[in-house]
Amino acid sequence: MYPILQVKGLKKYFPIKLSFFDSIRGKQTQYVKAVDGVDFTIDETRTLALVGESGCGKTTVGKIVTRLIDPTEGSIVLKDIDVATLKGEDLKAYRKQVQMVYQDPFASINPRFRIYDVLEEPLLIHGIGESIHEREELIFRALEEVKITPPEDYIHRHPHMLSGGQRQRVSFARATILGPSFIIADEPVSMLDVSIRAEVLELMRDLQRNKGLTYLYITHDISTSRFFAQDIAVMYLGKIVEMGPVKEVVDNPLHPYTKALLSAVPEPIPERRDMIKEIPIKGEIPSAADIPSGCRFHPRCVVAKDACKHDEPELINKGNGHLVACPYT
Repeated sequence: MYPILQVKGLKKYFPIKLSFFDSIRGKQTQYVKAVDGVDFTIDETRTLALVGESGCGKTTVGKIVTRLIDPTEGSIVLKDIDVATLKGEDLKAYRKQVQMVYQDPFASINPRFRIYDVLEEPLLIHGIGESIHEREELIFRALEEVKITPPEDYIHRHPHMLSGGQRQRVSFARATILGPSFIIADEPVSMLDVSIRAEVLELMRDLQRNKGLTYLYITHDISTSRFFAQDIAVMYLGKIVEMGPVKEVVDNPLHPYTKALLSAVPEPIPERRDMIKEIPIKGEIPSAADIPSGCRFHPRCVVAKDACKHDEPELINKGNGHLVACPYT
């Protein structure tokens, strides 16, 4: 398999603005370390699920990969192109290849636009379709691919006239109409009813098969990762703490944080409920502006040792591509 995206040493630090009095006292600028050294590779036509609590930095990773925000440090290579250095027309061409689908379709679609306008806008920006007729054909085809049929019944509607599931389908139509090879889906089903989530995930899978798409699937719901992704990376406070094939990680979690996430997922099979041991977590996630020394999970870990307070662990290969940042597993 060919690696379509390679991310190495990715960091994003946001400076905390000093007050007037702090600045004249010579206080040093502090930084929110949203992403603090992330490495991963995604092979072509596969899906990597990036999982973690709110505030762990997973959405920031997605925004950096799309170059909505610039990295502080690190490299992003898509098909042998160094994305971090792109500017001008090269960056515009890159954004045609990499698209993002957001969590809330109502917030990510202009409420004043008709559905036709929502889908025509990216075509106009990138100069696709020489005539209104050609663009209309592309719009109709994109809507049919996401199961919004018949498209002529929807193109003159506004977003508020659609259901949440239909709006998210329109978001995927907008993302795929330019013919991208890579899509970042940021919590694409978390705002939807449970009955609609499986339909949208199945739609994403159909688009992947039919168009050869590669996904970075950002989610806090580790249970949908098992259904949709082939690989998984568990993120905590700006770093990846466990990564590998989704079946290997979900069925045999090694990091205490991954175990805690999985123990919180309801188990529908009665025979397996007694097999799952609940792993408690102490307290709340620390501030990314004041990251604990050593293992950043140790203040909340019930099995932490003294060495965890001082030594920051690296990812260790436990076999079968299963990496974990904990030497005591």
